[in-house]
Amino acid sequence: MTQASTHTPQTQTSPWAPLRQPVFRALWIAALASNIGTWMQDVGAGWLMTSLSTSPWMVALVQAATSLPIMLLALPSGALADIVDRRRLLLLAQGWMLLAAAVLGGLTLAGLTTVESLLGFTLALGLGSAFTFPAWAAIVPELVPRQDLHAAVALNGLAMNASRAVGPAVAGYLVALTSPGVVFLLNALSFLGIIAVLSRWKHPPNPSGLPAERLAGAIQSGLRYVRHSRTMRSVLIRAGAFFFFGSASWALLPLWVRQGLHGGAGDYGLTLTAVGLGAVLGVFALPRLRGWMGIDVLQKSAATLYAAMLALLAWAPDLAWLWATALVSGVAWLIAITCLQGVAQTALPAWVRARGLALVMMVFMGGMAGGSLAWGRVATALSVPEALRLAAAGLALGVLATWRVRLLPREGVDLTRSMHWPAPAVDQTPEPDRGPVLVTVAYRVDPGHLAEFLGLMARQGAARRRSGAFYWQLFQDAAAGDAYLETFLTESWLEHLRQHERVTQAERVLQEKIRRCLLEPAGPPVVSHYLAVASDGGGVACG
Repeated sequence: MTQASTHTPQTQTSPWAPLRQPVFRALWIAALASNIGTWMQDVGAGWLMTSLSTSPWMVALVQAATSLPIMLLALPSGALADIVDRRRLLLLAQGWMLLAAAVLGGLTLAGLTTVESLLGFTLALGLGSAFTFPAWAAIVPELVPRQDLHAAVALNGLAMNASRAVGPAVAGYLVALTSPGVVFLLNALSFLGIIAVLSRWKHPPNPSGLPAERLAGAIQSGLRYVRHSRTMRSVLIRAGAFFFFGSASWALLPLWVRQGLHGGAGDYGLTLTAVGLGAVLGVFALPRLRGWMGIDVLQKSAATLYAAMLALLAWAPDLAWLWATALVSGVAWLIAITCLQGVAQTALPAWVRARGLALVMMVFMGGMAGGSLAWGRVATALSVPEALRLAAAGLALGVLATWRVRLLPREGVDLTRSMHWPAPAVDQTPEPDRGPVLVTVAYRVDPGHLAEFLGLMARQGAARRRSGAFYWQLFQDAAAGDAYLETFLTESWLEHLRQHERVTQAERVLQEKIRRCLLEPAGPPVVSHYLAVASDGGGVACG
């Protein structure tokens, strides 16, 4: 019933339906312009570095400087996006990037940009992106109705990849005709649209009546959720295997166009445009391919195709070959990363969505940054073609090594809040920070349903841990074989109250299945709450 109710609206929703929402439409248009500016910035920075240094290592550092802040700060920024006003966080990040791009543009036009300053301002722009990406991903469900969410995510992907088809070509010609400084200043202007729309958007209030999580606790709860989510673990493993090797083309492409094929800035821009056009084709091909192959096999196939394109890039005899290969690699890249991000979206409830997606971004950008540095070093020691061929071989081996790590989409699983747990029975309201808190649930199990009960309880244990428990265990009564006691611990009373708000509709369905395994005369499970008390010997908590 749950699956049918969620699937039907998705099949009937128009792919353009989210654009009927005024705020989403305005942000989507502004983001399209800003993404074009970002791709222009990447082209300008990469090309400027080739004129400041001939070292493949320094050219690869430009890509690393873009990715490194996101790798290091994605999780803290994701936690912030889940606990503070996301609109204000986005406004601060966009203003910071506007300032960094404007100053870099002015320095470049004045002829004052050095290798160090280019890397420094690229790092500053990456810092702004680190605080933008998780918050941006998390606000989408707030801008469109639930039935339009998948269409909104697809439109955001289309905007990103359409801008990739436009931005590099425009930047290539502008750099050839004027200066990279002009490109940097245009990128600075591109942030104004998003700032204007966000300034007028009235962000909905937090529906929770509980205090906001502390940053350290929010990070810990996000990590706990992902650690106990099989789907998220699979996404992160497959992403790590893909992005480290896949980063080779992005890191070495400017150098390969300029030194290997003797092209100019316009040729480099057209190469990235070919990648972008391929990505747009991938957006339209994705639904049919996914229905035909399934998301797990499709992601593996796309990663394998990208490995083949890396190898072909290394043998490119001319620019025409390079552009054709870049077009196909754009299709493969888009499909591979969209499969990973789509599975992650379906595995995360609203309360932890920004943190979970931030971890995916951290692996993405960590792979891009680490891979860029590694392949820059390999290219310096050997050559650019050799580095591309080694990356292609590594990516193909990565697909084989992670073949049994399956991506399991969860579109039919309802992760909205259920709020079906009753308020805990207390004689006096405990202090919010008091803890740890021990919760016990007593069951009397029908012997004919014991195997089913144990299987369902294993799933419930993982769910308890995802929502906030740091310990969970099921015990059997030694004196009564049909009596079982579920126990779990949370760090504080406040954290247990948060657990009440985090329980999903999917967990409600699971708990209903567990109740059907119990003996009828025993009634519903008996729930008890225990608060730790300090011992007389020095404040050691005991239960």
